[in-house]
Amino acid sequence: MAKILMLKPSCSSNHYLTTASILSPQNAAVSLTKATMAMCSSFCPRINIQFRAKPTSRFSIKPQFSVQFKAFSSQDSNPPPKDEVPTRIGFLGLGIMGSPMAQNLIKAGCDVTVWNRTKSKCDPLVSLGAKYKSSPEEVAASCDVTFAMLADPESAAEVAYGKHGAASGMSPGKGYVDVSTVDGPTSKLISTRIKSSGALFLEAPVSGSKKPAEDGQLIFLTAGDKSLYETAAPFLDIMGKSRFYLGDVGNGAAMKLVVNMIMGSMMASFSEGLLLSEKVGLDPKVLVEVITQGAINAPMYSMKGPSMVQSLYPTAFPLKHQQKDLRLALGLAESVCQPTPIAAAANELYKVAKSRGLSDDDFSAVIEALKGKLDKLS
Repeated sequence: MAKILMLKPSCSSNHYLTTASILSPQNAAVSLTKATMAMCSSFCPRINIQFRAKPTSRFSIKPQFSVQFKAFSSQDSNPPPKDEVPTRIGFLGLGIMGSPMAQNLIKAGCDVTVWNRTKSKCDPLVSLGAKYKSSPEEVAASCDVTFAMLADPESAAEVAYGKHGAASGMSPGKGYVDVSTVDGPTSKLISTRIKSSGALFLEAPVSGSKKPAEDGQLIFLTAGDKSLYETAAPFLDIMGKSRFYLGDVGNGAAMKLVVNMIMGSMMASFSEGLLLSEKVGLDPKVLVEVITQGAINAPMYSMKGPSMVQSLYPTAFPLKHQQKDLRLALGLAESVCQPTPIAAAANELYKVAKSRGLSDDDFSAVIEALKGKLDKLS
């Protein structure tokens, strides 16, 4: 049985890589040609074909058998026509997540304009071909779609609609995609301010940390204007491995907070297990091996466990951000009267770790809050 291969999108070619079985080998070449012609929409005159190991399925028909690697919601739809796809992309916030995300857009051939509070963080991206503007307002005014990746709700709000904020540069026909992790009320307020200019708004917080951001393997949890979701889809696909459209603004924020609440609680419990195993004379390294081979395995354990055993916490997701997300998740739970005692207990551990000067370490440093005496970190 033959298979069709199509390419992952880039800003110089809108191809997708997927596999879908067809009815007979004789039809393979014909189906490939038709599918490619139907799917390919060039952003730029040059066609730069790139094979990337990040498949997705965009078929509108239903083959008898298909293998779909990319996770989309049932409401996902085809990318917009060529003349509706913007070519000017803005990116606000170039921290531990924003910088690699913007780099992936630039490397894919996108026309990217950047801004960051600390201008020096823009320099590496400018050297790769990005343009620089001195305020979020100027970025938004010069771009078709502007992405924002900020550290917390306060920063996200300030950049969106504060003095010289993005909202001041927005107008009908433009779009603002906030990929920061914020609470629902903040996201809705940003949406209101952006849409008052006539522009469109999409919240799209990401699941994933530094390495997935670098590798273009993030998961986008989107909600808001569906037309902007469709317009932004090719760019989300450059930066991520999957995307979900969840409906109204606030749903994306809520999903992200639930996910990070679970993650923070898991790390706290994992930390307890590592320390308990050592206290009873077991080798915590062996515990990590046992866990990673069992039903409770998660990639987080094999990635973080070995360094945690050595009391090393190279930052992929800062502990202060994990504690912030737990705090926001607890607020969300309280708003709907949902008990979350495990998450509440985990949150207290992260607060202790912050008080011990570990805010900027990786969130796996929460294990230090469980030790009887904090060892000096080298």
